[in-house]
Amino acid sequence: MKSAAVVSALAAVSAVQAGPAGGIKAKRAVTPITVKGNAFFKGNERFYVRGVAYQPGGASGNIDPLADPKVCKPDIDKFKKLGINVIRVYSTDNAKDHDECMNELADAGIYVVLDANNPKYSINRADPHPSYNAVYLQSVFATIDAFAKYDNTMAFFSGNEVIHDHVNTTRAAKYVKATDRDMRAYIKARGYRKIPVGYSAADVTDNRLQTARYFNCGSDEERSDFFAFNDYSWCTSDFETSGWKQKVESFEGYGIPLFLSEYGCIKNTRNFGEIESLMHSNMTHVYSGGLMYEYSMEPNNYGIVKIKGGDVDGGKIQTGERQELPEFAAFAEALKTWPAPKGDGGYNPNGKASECPDKDEHWDVEPGTLPDIPEGAKIYFTEGAGKGPGLNGPGSQWASDQASTGDNGQTGGSSENKSKSAGMRGIRFDKASLVLSGLAVLMAGLVF
Repeated sequence: MKSAAVVSALAAVSAVQAGPAGGIKAKRAVTPITVKGNAFFKGNERFYVRGVAYQPGGASGNIDPLADPKVCKPDIDKFKKLGINVIRVYSTDNAKDHDECMNELADAGIYVVLDANNPKYSINRADPHPSYNAVYLQSVFATIDAFAKYDNTMAFFSGNEVIHDHVNTTRAAKYVKATDRDMRAYIKARGYRKIPVGYSAADVTDNRLQTARYFNCGSDEERSDFFAFNDYSWCTSDFETSGWKQKVESFEGYGIPLFLSEYGCIKNTRNFGEIESLMHSNMTHVYSGGLMYEYSMEPNNYGIVKIKGGDVDGGKIQTGERQELPEFAAFAEALKTWPAPKGDGGYNPNGKASECPDKDEHWDVEPGTLPDIPEGAKIYFTEGAGKGPGLNGPGSQWASDQASTGDNGQTGGSSENKSKSAGMRGIRFDKASLVLSGLAVLMAGLVF
């Protein structure tokens, strides 16, 4: 496909010219995680995600917990006590240094899965085309730059629940998948090790399988490295009652790693019995574990630790005493009782592509070409992304230099549309900085 060929060519040229970016290399305390078939591996050992979602202050706080050792270090002590091996962080500041926290995590044998988006720099599910632009990609690529040097950066999410339970939100799939493609191409172009990139989906019955197939269809340049979804259907039940047995059957033969990017119903007492199934042969041939939601107690009441007293940035993220709630001990006990299985878990070494889903009443996406990468973003592959805008930049929602696309965002790449998009370019890049002008931030409908 044309869009994939353009990005692939850019990546190949840049890899020759650029070499590894990022300068100083963080210490290598862990073995990087790789993908083989439909599973993750740590060297020659099958790797299962056994971790937690970690965002003290909640997603609305939009604060980076890995940029301040006063925040991360007390929590790393708790992570070690729990016995987890992965954390998911939703908001990271690509303008700040993360050496101390990332190296402390590496010393503890803990990997990090990072969302590349944040509330100001993300794909807008209600109006995706304008939000897929060079300013957005500069922030995404700067996040890759900030974390690629760490061997315990396990993976990046290209989006989180952008596609949801209304059919019109499925139209955003092309733009998230294009971002996914662009991230992998950028990693290759900048000479980084191959860091897996994938999507974190909502558990929507009407489009769960279409979404999974979509992110694993097409050329190798377009397919995701893994797929994950947020699943809260196990409520102190069992493998069959929860619907997990049916989901495993639905994903039989799926060609890339699959894991739960969030799980943990709170309708009943939380005993985390679902870990037994996640680590059982009933699931390990298809699933690679999951991330319990969540570590700190926030207004939604999913936390297992309450943080008392102390604050950073006006109280959005607390630095005080970590108080273990009863669920903390229950989660630690469940992890201990049901360890990761030995051997390869029955994984499928042949990671084949899926058939792209057809358009139907629940999936309003025509099979076809992805949007071309915005013209203004192509220079990042050779020059790097430059300094990141951080979490408090002007935003990217209506920035100029959007991708070329056909009618209703369904196809991309026509010369007519390229001419139209060329007239919208408003970005100038030099090696020192990016100058952004004329930005309007649309917060309604943002997903992060």
